[in-house]
Amino acid sequence: MARADSSFPHPLYDKFVLQPFFADAKLYYFAPMLAANRAHAVMLCKCGIISRENAAALLDALAQVEALGVDGLSYRAGVEDLFFAIENELIELAGTAHGGNLQLARSRNDLGYALTRLALRALLLETLDDLLSLRESLHEFSFLHLRTLMPGYTHTQPAQPTTLAHYMAGVLAGLARDTARLQFAWATNNQSPLGAAALTGTAFPIDRELSARLLGFDGVMHSTYDSIGASDNLTDVSGALSSLAVNLSRFTKDMLFWATQESGAIRIHSSFLQISSIMPQKRNPVVLEHLRARISRMLVQAQGIALQCHNIPFGDTQDIEDEIFPLLFGSLETAKAILQLYAAVMDTLGVNVQHLRARAAAGFTTVTELADTLVRECGLPFRRAHSIVSALVSHAQAEGLSPADLTVETLRQVAANRLGLEISLADEAFQRALDPQAFVDSRSLYGGAAPAATGAVLATQHRQIQADRQWLNDRHNALTTANQLLQDEIAALLTTA
Repeated sequence: MARADSSFPHPLYDKFVLQPFFADAKLYYFAPMLAANRAHAVMLCKCGIISRENAAALLDALAQVEALGVDGLSYRAGVEDLFFAIENELIELAGTAHGGNLQLARSRNDLGYALTRLALRALLLETLDDLLSLRESLHEFSFLHLRTLMPGYTHTQPAQPTTLAHYMAGVLAGLARDTARLQFAWATNNQSPLGAAALTGTAFPIDRELSARLLGFDGVMHSTYDSIGASDNLTDVSGALSSLAVNLSRFTKDMLFWATQESGAIRIHSSFLQISSIMPQKRNPVVLEHLRARISRMLVQAQGIALQCHNIPFGDTQDIEDEIFPLLFGSLETAKAILQLYAAVMDTLGVNVQHLRARAAAGFTTVTELADTLVRECGLPFRRAHSIVSALVSHAQAEGLSPADLTVETLRQVAANRLGLEISLADEAFQRALDPQAFVDSRSLYGGAAPAATGAVLATQHRQIQADRQWLNDRHNALTTANQLLQDEIAALLTTA
């Protein structure tokens, strides 16, 4: 039943909208809002819009709000959001004449979108740091297994021998592209909307570039309409995390198979295992199940960002402000947890090397090389060589023979009896063609499975990891420089006030 009075806010609006959003804003907006307010006060003063005395009063009040801390700001009905809560504090601390001037030449619109970009910026850098740490763990793991043979799979069936390092280099390649996608999202996001005010800009002679520099933005958004209407900084995050989720989920699918007794490829560290409450022999690799579930959660959150940005008006709207917080910030928080946990799993992972080596030759995975050998040694067309080897495998399977049971004489008999062909192939060449180590070693082209070839790829990937680390350091240094610039401007203003 609706209540009798019509004053704002309705109790349910207060409960389900304002209170949760206030809690989210305290978590993600408090520090960005202090920085944005300080930068705005400095800019207004330097542009002659407010006096030095006014700017100094605002900056002193902001220092008191910071000292009070985010926990000192509690939600009160009728104070719609964190912006008004802080503004009320500033007016009380600095006085009406001074405290009320901080909102000159801006709106909650351009400020709100700036705060989202500032909060998102910090989370993006943390996520990139964690992704780089996972890549470093995988890279170190790969170098340990350059010669660890294993079956490579296509269509979920053993296909050809490869190495664990070769497989991991493929995983690392995808994660490098995911890093680039997150870096692209950073570039889209790190543009300042400040100065757009509500929509059309402002008649006050502000300096948009100065505000951007003081806050560490790479530049200003050229269109004031775009400044308060754009959502591609959000959907770029969505796209990057969606790709990361898919890449990690496919890796996790393999990891869960490798951890089964049937595969026996890897050993999850005991610190990540749970024991059954009833079956004493069980050692459940639950960490991988949690990772699989959280990767799915991240994908849902990332896709939710895109869906929430879809089919809304191009302009200021709650859909891409407070309402998107749980999906936007939640997706990056989930990503950070996944990446840190995965790195810990990889740093402690055991590998059953001899078991994998035995499985690398099982299932006739080397016979592609036997067909290639018949082409090279016997001058046969590949399709005919393929038919001979296919007949040999069919014969072996019908007779219950393993690859180790096959001989060059068996090959000759099958070729003669089934296809009417005479084959002359040396036993040494035949045995080398069926040897999984020789198979891998012969794939020596760049990017191939041979240890030297994979090592070259890993060396390239190491250089890219180093470059991405430098990119991350450069971003942190740029933000530190911008913060120092802001502090210097504040100190100069207060000194002469």
